[in-house]
Amino acid sequence: MTKFTAAVVQLRSGVSPDANVDRLRDLVAEAAARGATYVQTPEMTGAVQKNRAQLRAVLSEEETDLTVRVASELAVEHGIFLHIGSTAVALDDERIANRAFLFGPDGAIIARYDKIHMFDVDLDNGESWRESAVYRPGDCAPVVDLSFAHLGLGICYDIRFPQLYRAQALAGADILTAPAAFTRQTGEAHWQVLQRARAIENGAFVISAAQGGQHEDGRETYGHSMIVDPWGRVLAEIDHDEPAVAVAEIDVAAVAAARSKIPNLKNAREFTIDHVDGVADDRRRA
Repeated sequence: MTKFTAAVVQLRSGVSPDANVDRLRDLVAEAAARGATYVQTPEMTGAVQKNRAQLRAVLSEEETDLTVRVASELAVEHGIFLHIGSTAVALDDERIANRAFLFGPDGAIIARYDKIHMFDVDLDNGESWRESAVYRPGDCAPVVDLSFAHLGLGICYDIRFPQLYRAQALAGADILTAPAAFTRQTGEAHWQVLQRARAIENGAFVISAAQGGQHEDGRETYGHSMIVDPWGRVLAEIDHDEPAVAVAEIDVAAVAAARSKIPNLKNAREFTIDHVDGVADDRRRA
């Protein structure tokens, strides 16, 4: 099978996991009703809460996490592969993991991924984030071999690190992912171009569900969940920040077609950087 229907579920998760899973149930059901067999949700599906103490108060370890349990049930109920873009789970060392889960149609966890790159930034207008103060970063980027595709797992800020996606593409990934909670400020500037760039440079599909809108904790996210093909064409996009679903048919054969036209994965060469002292050379000419 080289064709399947993929869906991105856009959410506006709040601070309560109970309320969030209710919305999750509705939108996953809609995606499955529209024919999706692979459904992806955004980063921080379980709860969006920037206050560290209040976030920890609603968290559980993976084995007892509400979002994990409900996601497993939904995968079975709808007979789908359900990719929870991420949810926060408590760890033994008092830290937190920003963890993605991929569930099979039998409800079992096929793969996990802890976000590698921490969003430690200082933006305009005083907007500042320090994920490394809250989350323990991962150190392994999985490529999941499924019967219909090879899926590379990433999360949000990872999309700005092309070496991660290049490594996954070289390892056989034909679908790359970046489920996100992009800020409105960075999303308006960079969201679509980053999705299309990662797709084009790797000759791969990029599927990214996103959080959108004004959240209970005060943050504002960009939305615009999208699916991009290996030629950089946007196959589906939610062109706003409200909770919604978008679907697209994925023909995995398009990956080989794109990579045969522009075989940059094969054409890449090793090289070195040579620092040239241009200042000293200018002085000699003077």
